Amino acid sequence: MSNQRSRFIRFLKWAILAGAVCVVLGIGGIYLLYQKLSPDLPPVEVLKDVKLQVPLRIFTADGKFMAEYGEKRRMPLAIEEIPKDLKNAFLAIEDDGFYDHRGVSLKGLFRAAYNLAKTGRKGQGGSTITMQVARNFFLTHEKTYLRKVNEILLALRIEQELNKDAIFELYLNKIYFGNRAYGVGAAAQAYYGKAINELTLAESAMIAGLPKAPSRYNPIADSERALIRRNYILKRMHLLGMIDHSSYEMAVKAPVTASQYRTAAEVEAGYVAEMARAEIYEKYGASAYTAGLNVFTTIDSRKQQAANQALRKGLIHYEYKNGYQGSVGKAPEAALISTEKLLEILEPYPHYGEMLPAVIVSHDEVGIAVFLPSAEVREIPRESLAWVLGDNANISEQQSVFSLGDVIYTSPTDGDHLNLIQLPSVEGALVSLSSDDGAVEALVGGFDFNRSKFNRATQSRRQPGSGFKPFIYSAALHRGDTAATVYNDAPIVLKDAILEGDWRPENYSGKFYGPTRLREGLVKSRNLVSIRVLMSLGLKDAIDYASRFGFEKESMPRNLSLALGSGAVSPLQMASAYAVFANGGYRVEPYWIKRVEDIEGKITFQANPVSVCHVCDDNLALSEQGEGMLSRHATRVIDQRNAFIMRSVLRDVIKRGTGQKALVLKRNDVAGKTGTTNDQRDAWFNGFNEQIVTSVWVGYDDHKPLGSRGTGAGAALPMWIDYMRIALQGSSEQQAALPNHMATVRISDQTGEALAPGESGGIFEIFRVENAPKIESQSFSGTGPNRESGYRRPEQHLF
Repeated sequence: MSNQRSRFIRFLKWAILAGAVCVVLGIGGIYLLYQKLSPDLPPVEVLKDVKLQVPLRIFTADGKFMAEYGEKRRMPLAIEEIPKDLKNAFLAIEDDGFYDHRGVSLKGLFRAAYNLAKTGRKGQGGSTITMQVARNFFLTHEKTYLRKVNEILLALRIEQELNKDAIFELYLNKIYFGNRAYGVGAAAQAYYGKAINELTLAESAMIAGLPKAPSRYNPIADSERALIRRNYILKRMHLLGMIDHSSYEMAVKAPVTASQYRTAAEVEAGYVAEMARAEIYEKYGASAYTAGLNVFTTIDSRKQQAANQALRKGLIHYEYKNGYQGSVGKAPEAALISTEKLLEILEPYPHYGEMLPAVIVSHDEVGIAVFLPSAEVREIPRESLAWVLGDNANISEQQSVFSLGDVIYTSPTDGDHLNLIQLPSVEGALVSLSSDDGAVEALVGGFDFNRSKFNRATQSRRQPGSGFKPFIYSAALHRGDTAATVYNDAPIVLKDAILEGDWRPENYSGKFYGPTRLREGLVKSRNLVSIRVLMSLGLKDAIDYASRFGFEKESMPRNLSLALGSGAVSPLQMASAYAVFANGGYRVEPYWIKRVEDIEGKITFQANPVSVCHVCDDNLALSEQGEGMLSRHATRVIDQRNAFIMRSVLRDVIKRGTGQKALVLKRNDVAGKTGTTNDQRDAWFNGFNEQIVTSVWVGYDDHKPLGSRGTGAGAALPMWIDYMRIALQGSSEQQAALPNHMATVRISDQTGEALAPGESGGIFEIFRVENAPKIESQSFSGTGPNRESGYRRPEQHLF
């Protein structure tokens, strides 16, 4: 017995000694391993200033979201912004001891070791949230023992450098959730279309279940498997006391509501957003898509929405003239009784703003009923079908045109009913900018960006038609003509080698009006007057002068058709050119990026456009504008008095000329010019007041004729009116005072000659004093020197 006791004591001593040696060797081994691996470990200090890959975001000037560009969708959030239920869901499934351990969970490691011994397979068990941060930021996802050791060592270091909330914040913003979503903020948007603080408990648990295997537990791809994992997480939260029993019961009964969402734009402005993206890419390169830049454009959200609506409404109404072209698709009869099948049929058809596809499901005496993508059934009343059927159609006629199962497009009305619409084949563009500095406040490059990404506002080059005439007339004023100078509106035959033979231009009306004052020639858009004005100027001088407005010389033809607008310009160029008249004679450059901020809100770019200074010396190029930035003054390109006369003439275009429809705006400060090209292939209206310039173009991409209604007044002007009605809301009427060295003279409306005192009739015209007709006893109403000479006969060009 004593021998056995003695042997046991000796064994125990040797066991203790062996254990001590093992511990020493283990500690030594771990120390040596640490010494070996430590130099190759990345510095964890970088986590204090980590740069997450965040997409490029585009906003309006007033902060409304427009678009996002980048492979990874991410919305970095501070830990304080993340709801408690969402944080608890992650803790429950990933690391419930996170706030207690020091980066490594021995319990978790032993569990992983046991699983390895039992199954012979390496798994991910044992990784704490801190270890996952180490892996996601510094290591690969390859499952090796060496990577696991590095993960442990990095986790220990991270815990020394960062507090728990900072580590958890990094984790929640870094992890991948599928659907290009990185971080919980993007996941909430991608799966539920919600801000993170709007998530329910059930939705929070669903999101927490995704990182382990985003494809396997994706609630969109496999809702049953995702539901099992969600409910397991909820059970864990309940067991850990994170939620009470009633909350648990309610959450596990909640249906799976996840769907695929894109970050919703607050303002539809796809064409401008793409312009901004391209410019930012050129400036910053590919890093722009990951650096978290926020780009604030010059777009005014209210005006942009008005532009979208005005252009779409105008194109749809213009399309009505072509008659109803039929349905865009057909649903089989068997699908009409199945909501699920009807939704499947409508799914491929795009939505265009408020215009939605629909399936006709029934007829009655008051109209047709349609099934919408929202699974609602709504009525299109008979009066909304009148443009197709006429006013007195019966139900049989209705059924002969509209069949059950037809896929059509609808738009909302002010009431509960819908309108039938036809998607237009005609296209258009609208550009609106500030006349003072060229800031683009609204831009639409086509009916819908998703239908066609070709930007007709900037990329198309179309003939401006009569919209170009004001630049020819301004050149004539510059040369010494007046608004009273008379030109003969009479037939003319021209031989031009470039135009291949004889050219017999005509007025739009086909009539001739004889001697015509310059003002009337532009107000009534007389083609023959414009040609004679150009002939008197000479092509070279006219082209040189027009280039002052920003037109490229090479885009202007070297023949007399230039007078009728046969060059090639974009709507953006036209708006920029008309800004010279609007602002009193200064050239401004269009721009659409106001500033760029980095992910922390620091401004990395601030636009400093040339702008009009109405109280500055024209020779002064720069002045202080605060914060060390010099404002750049726009260059005067035409005389102030020339611009004033042109504004006066172009206001008359609206008061009594081709733009009279705009009188509906009930404003005296708007001016503009219609533009129509040969065979009505292009229709324009370019108009402005002193603050805002807007150009509208309508035409077919393949240049086919618009038809008899395809004039500037018939096709483009209504859109301009609809837009300007909103754009000018809240702005008071402003008209510049008569500039110095100008005079108002009573003249004959037939000859343009000054009338002597006591002569009856006549009209008042404005002149530069050096060009004004005068009778010696007559005084000028205006300012500036009067000439000593007696009567001056105005120029007349009656050839």
